[in-house]
Amino acid sequence: MHKVVFFVFRDEEMCFIHVLLNALDLFSSGYHAQIVFEGSATRLIPLLAQSEHPLHHLYAQAKSQGLIAGACRACSAKMKVIEAVEKEALSLLDDMNGHPSVRRFVEQGFTVITF
Repeated sequence: MHKVVFFVFRDEEMCFIHVLLNALDLFSSGYHAQIVFEGSATRLIPLLAQSEHPLHHLYAQAKSQGLIAGACRACSAKMKVIEAVEKEALSLLDDMNGHPSVRRFVEQGFTVITF
């Protein structure tokens, strides 16, 4: 099985829509796709959680299909969104000095794509 993980660093909605669309497309084609919120992208989580947000439907679909690996613990704290991450029941990833490790995904056979 092909595995792809998207590490998203920027809080740009126009960029993030492509992450969601690609992750959902890969998943629907039999790939194992994951999304990791990093850096300022963690600020998107409370916005995407709002049902009136234009990307909420895609976000909810990706979340319900298990495509969101989680959010960086250190960056979520820095961006003051830890409570929103926890409210969304997303994992806080911190296996590399408080940040998610790319190495862990590489060792599991994932292709890493950054946005």
